[in-house]
Formats: sequence, C-alpha cells, structure tokens
Amino acid sequence: MVTLRLRQLDVPPGQRWLIPDLNWSEFEAILDELGEKRASRIAYSDGILEIRMLLPKHERDKSILGDMVKILLEELEIDCECFGSTTFKRQAMNYGIEPDECFYIQNHQTMIGKDRLDLSVDPPPDLAIEVDVTSKTQIDAYTRLGVPELWVYEGTELKIYTLQSGQYQNSATSPTFPDLPILAWVREVLEQSRAIGRSPALRSFRQKIRSLSLP
Repeated sequence: MVTLRLRQLDVPPGQRWLIPDLNWSEFEAILDELGEKRASRIAYSDGILEIRMLLPKHERDKSILGDMVKILLEELEIDCECFGSTTFKRQAMNYGIEPDECFYIQNHQTMIGKDRLDLSVDPPPDLAIEVDVTSKTQIDAYTRLGVPELWVYEGTELKIYTLQSGQYQNSATSPTFPDLPILAWVREVLEQSRAIGRSPALRSFRQKIRSLSLP
C-alpha cells in the first residue's frame, strides 16, 4: 500500500523526484492521489516513477510547439483530435507516460468523443511532443506505446523521430508534414517568440503558411 502523502511534498520547479521499486498497483495509487489537476508530469517504466515539476520555459516552449502543430493542421485542413498531456499507461507493457502534447491525426476518427482510453483497444497518438528542460524523454516508453512520430525539443533544437521496425530513427522531415521545413520553422518561431512575444510570432507563422502554395 502506498502511504506517501505526495500532495504535501514540496518539490521546487525544475526539479524531479525518482521513486524506484514501485509496482503497478502502487503506481496507479500514486496517480489517484496526485489527481488530474496538478502541475507535475509523470513517467513510469519498469518499476521507476519520475515526477517532474515544470519550469515556465518548459510550459512556454511546449505550448508554442503545440500551437504550431494546430496552426499547420488547421491551415492544411487536416482533421485531428488533440489529447494534450493525457496519461497513457498499460500494465502489460509496464509503462506510463504523459506527453507534453499529443495528436491523433491518421486515427482521429477513432478518437472522436473519447473521454477514457483503453490502450488494449485504442491506438497510440500519431504525433507526440516532448520538451526536455529538467529531464530526458523516456524514449523507451514511447517505443512500447508505439507512437509513430515523436518530436523532442531540447535547448534550441528540435529532433524528429519516426518509429521504424520497433525503433526510433532520427529524421530530417516530419511524416505528418513531409514537404515542409519543420525543423527550420520551429527554430525560427521559438526565436521570434523570445524576441517579440508568443502571439506575434504565431501570427507571423500562420501568415507564412497561408502565403505558401501548398497542395
């Protein structure tokens, strides 16, 4: 039985707390105690739980990246379902992960109206985004989940990973937006956001997309 009073813990922003030797029932009990309305993110893999307290930089960057994807999908008229930082967990694979942002695109119709996930039936998100500020993304958890495309932003660089034969491979292009210079655009928009602010940077990005001759 989990006896930790997790809500009373004072973990400073930007810090993380590792709990080793945690079985699945203890992991689920901790999730229940933490609740859904919390400022932390969790990752669980092979008995180790990581609880991260987020910094403003993390939240700012992940929000802009998520907004860029939404703008692209809207302007290209690609349907999607956004699942944000939903907890994805499956006991059979002994993992749990919360992306910073995630999207159902190819599988969006399957997820319309879904309020709860059952990963024994429901597909993984088609695109997940992670921003690494205080810790490294647990790539293995995403491999087990089977997310086809994973974006990891660290420092000032975005890396795009695609799942091929059960392993992630670094890619220069996004399978979701194959003809677009996503890496360059992410660098440009995030640099602009720091110079002129989030809203003007995203407005400029939307205008850029509208000015392109796209199929």
